[in-house]
Amino acid sequence: MRTFANWEDVPLFDSEEAEVEFWNENRPDLRLMEAATAGSAESSESVTVTLRFDPRMLARIKRLARSRYLNYQSMVKQWLSERMEEELRDK
Repeated sequence: MRTFANWEDVPLFDSEEAEVEFWNENRPDLRLMEAATAGSAESSESVTVTLRFDPRMLARIKRLARSRYLNYQSMVKQWLSERMEEELRDK
């Protein structure tokens, strides 16, 4: 069984069979799952912000999140968190 540490490693599936095959052979890393849970320490203190998206972009984000069984807002926060860590590592 292969473990992945980034949600971007989960492909968009062409069929339900392809999705079943992927999940039979792959699983998310435990740290990735812990970061995605609503009860994490970072989510206990949050601030509301407003972002404006092109409607087509937002629809694509929502569709991608739905294909990964995630709330789109949680997925965007995960992306931002991953990118922030990447930026800090590169300094």
